Amino acid sequence: MFETLITFIFVFGVIVVVHEYGHLWWAKRAGILVREFSVGMGPKIFTHQAKDGTFYTIRILPVGGYVRMAGWGEDKTEIKKGQPASLVVSTDTDLPIVKRINLSERVALENSVPMLVTNYDFEDDLYIEGEVFGEIKRYSVDHDATIIEEDGTEVRIAPRDVQYQSASVIGKILTNFAGPLNNFILGVVAFIIVTFMQGGVASQVNNIGQVQENTPAYVAGLKAHDEIKAVNGTMTSTWNDVVKQIQSSDGKKLNLTIVRSGQEKIVEVQPKKMNGAYRLGITQTLKTGFWDKITGGFTQAGQMFTLILRALQDLITRPSLNDLGGPVAIYQMSGQAAQGGLVMIIYFLGMLSINLGLVNLVPIPVLDGGKIVLNLIEAVRGKPLSQEKESIITMIGVVFMFALFIAVTWNDIMRLFIK
Repeated sequence: MFETLITFIFVFGVIVVVHEYGHLWWAKRAGILVREFSVGMGPKIFTHQAKDGTFYTIRILPVGGYVRMAGWGEDKTEIKKGQPASLVVSTDTDLPIVKRINLSERVALENSVPMLVTNYDFEDDLYIEGEVFGEIKRYSVDHDATIIEEDGTEVRIAPRDVQYQSASVIGKILTNFAGPLNNFILGVVAFIIVTFMQGGVASQVNNIGQVQENTPAYVAGLKAHDEIKAVNGTMTSTWNDVVKQIQSSDGKKLNLTIVRSGQEKIVEVQPKKMNGAYRLGITQTLKTGFWDKITGGFTQAGQMFTLILRALQDLITRPSLNDLGGPVAIYQMSGQAAQGGLVMIIYFLGMLSINLGLVNLVPIPVLDGGKIVLNLIEAVRGKPLSQEKESIITMIGVVFMFALFIAVTWNDIMRLFIK
């Protein structure tokens, strides 16, 4: 139980951090203000503000994360008329300028000016106006000023020039694509690490790598490095040919034509059903060169990418909740990976990372793929959709994904308890 939980938090945490960091890195290069980079959901347990104004936070629920970009979706600070606030005003310049605005009752700022806000503009004219000690005053607001929201979260204000909408179309596309891209890169790195930990990558040559003890091959006298030229007279030039002939034997005796030390001989062996398939107890040889391991990692990642892509295509043509898995299913798989040791955990991380990257590219509003579609529409139209229309489209995506999340989670629970 403990190992499963730690594995789940580690795998999910690494994948989320890598995914969200992709959005963060490209958003900043596109000139978009990133107000918050959060790992986890719910109440904050740690926060740090970087020099560029981004707040890095860790939240208590170790599921998910997000990058809060200025101007994206409903990312706006609303101040009601007459709402109390306290201002930290700098007098270092000729004209007083506001550096911090506090709207929270949970936070007290020293040497602050109390105000009942009557008007403000944090996007274009950058000012705040209100009643201060019985008279109406108006202060200029610094371009990089911060605002403490009612829940205690402190973020930078978002002038129009640093908002998501002001970025170029290519900047937006790169920002949205960067999350899935980072997941693909993480998947490749994970599979490369796995090949190094395993000592190499499986070769397709028809030579035996190892013979397991107390198996049909061991009893028949097969040895490592034996070349299997034919099975029952059928030529087997690759390892896949050998496996195909063995598994199609239906348990009948096989005559293997092997070459050992330059001499050809025939060995009779009786396949045995192991883990649902007929096997002999032999393994492939490994390619152990440095570049073999690197290319092997890329190959395994590519095969996983293709496998998941086909599964997604099948899911679109033949939708079924049984083909989907949510947090409950991932938690179960984390337990299975933990039992397999570190190699299986890293393999699981690579598989899940590629899976998350592909799923996020599905063109559903609220997912990265849906956002990229809106970016492409903007490129064709020459102007973005209105924020009202984008908000409606995004809300439709949120409702759909939330309903799907509930349905998948419930289905996972049912499969867990009702076998």
